[in-house]
Amino acid sequence: MRFTRPILRLPISFSAETLAREVAALPESAWSPHPDGFRGNEAIRLVSPNGEDSDDWAGPMAATGHLQACPYIMQIMAELGGVWGRSRLMGLAPGAQVPPHIDRHYYWRTHLRLHIPVITNPSVTFTCGGETVHMAAGECWIFDSFQRHEVHNNGADRRIHLVLDTVGGGRLPELLKAMDGNPIASDKLEPGQRPAVPLHFERVNRPTVMSPWEIRCHIRYLADLSEEHPRLPALIELLERFADDWASLWARFGEDLAGAAEYQQLLARTGGSLDALGGDGILLTNGVSFYSALRRLVFEFALSDSPQDPKLPRVQISR
Repeated sequence: MRFTRPILRLPISFSAETLAREVAALPESAWSPHPDGFRGNEAIRLVSPNGEDSDDWAGPMAATGHLQACPYIMQIMAELGGVWGRSRLMGLAPGAQVPPHIDRHYYWRTHLRLHIPVITNPSVTFTCGGETVHMAAGECWIFDSFQRHEVHNNGADRRIHLVLDTVGGGRLPELLKAMDGNPIASDKLEPGQRPAVPLHFERVNRPTVMSPWEIRCHIRYLADLSEEHPRLPALIELLERFADDWASLWARFGEDLAGAAEYQQLLARTGGSLDALGGDGILLTNGVSFYSALRRLVFEFALSDSPQDPKLPRVQISR
């Protein structure tokens, strides 16, 4: 989605007291360290592939036992009504931080992340795209993860957020529309206000073979975010030709991995052409290299893992 501001507070809130009680009832052993090893960052997995104890983002998602032990969190998810991907409770120790970064992975191009503070203090700040806010307990926030962002807990207590990932749906379009100048009254979901209903979880979250329409969408997205550069027109022309060639293969094979070798050869040829073009210096408005974003959005996910001819070169876009 396109954001009107880097951080938005949605017009809905929840009972921080009830959330805090549910979190406190979970065993301390449920907390796991951050998969990237960030000091003071930890999480309790609520939604994961097959409901297992995993930080993976791909695969059929399901509720973990920890989510099933939190009926109010499930009420919140039912009220928002999205299709849920990997979701967690995320803790940040006193004095710890989430260092500045930009989420350029394919997952973040296809997902939104909601933050609902459970336990916080006034010295916790969230900065995105140059805008800094304090998210109060029980509020609901969303932000543009393709902008540089960071979090600091300068207080004396652990901060805990409920972090929900979704491709959208449910009430989110209504709530987001309210942030574009069509206000609706802010409401609060009290415990027990909403009857328990089945939650919807992702079953498909990465392509077997990326469709040409999705590839063109990613190319246009990056082109619209690009800074002016003398090689940019040639780069876009090259990528449009790549998308046309991919469409030709798609018309023959679609998602059938019988075409994997030809898809891989096209990726390799295009990677070589991109290197030869020398567009390394083309940047997006967030400071990320166009080539880096292209690799993470398209080249690493255009073709799923499958047996490949070892004689075929692996796709490379240098630097």
